[in-house]
Amino acid sequence: MTLHLTVSDEVRTLAPDFRHVAIEAHGLLNSPSGEGTSALLDDAARRLAARLDGRAPHEDPHMVAWRAAYTAFGAKPSRTRNSAEALAKRALADGGLPRINTLVDVYNAISVAHLIPVGGEDLDHIKGGMRLARATGEEGFATVAGGADVVEHPDAGEVVWCDDDGVTCRRWNWRQGTRTRLTEESVNAIFLLEAMGPHCDVAAAGTELAELLEKFSPGARITVHAPE
Repeated sequence: MTLHLTVSDEVRTLAPDFRHVAIEAHGLLNSPSGEGTSALLDDAARRLAARLDGRAPHEDPHMVAWRAAYTAFGAKPSRTRNSAEALAKRALADGGLPRINTLVDVYNAISVAHLIPVGGEDLDHIKGGMRLARATGEEGFATVAGGADVVEHPDAGEVVWCDDDGVTCRRWNWRQGTRTRLTEESVNAIFLLEAMGPHCDVAAAGTELAELLEKFSPGARITVHAPE
């Protein structure tokens, strides 16, 4: 694997049932959202509704496990929902899922269909390796507030993904930073699928994501790394 990923001992102690699949992809083709990815997102919402069978997303066992993990590091899961729960709520609402760009639409569809947090980062903007760790509170986090670019700081003890330049995603998978997000210019990426406990087949979700990346980016070099 070109990009080195590590999970700190502190995070392993906090959530011993945490697992993740990493998919590294080079030579991707990104573009504005189209009919193909729009259909994927609509189908993902139907799959989610069938899975939930009338329940709210936070009642699903996988989301219950994520809420417990958020509570363990001091976050309030009903206010700062993990990315899968937040997307699921949007998928079930009248407005449906947002259309962002091809790559983001594809991984959002997998997130909703499998009810699993999935993120994508532009490899060309990652500095050094990526680490899942508990923040000191001094790390920088590039984001947007009030329409302006700003640098925020995580809470001390918050679980964050970070690289050598700062935080790439706050509160585990709650909010992605602007510095490494996937844009229409992105050609190389790392996708992270994150599972908590036994209630998610993260390997199956990873396989499906890899197949979709190959479909929408013919010729891309894609490597799926087994759950860790």
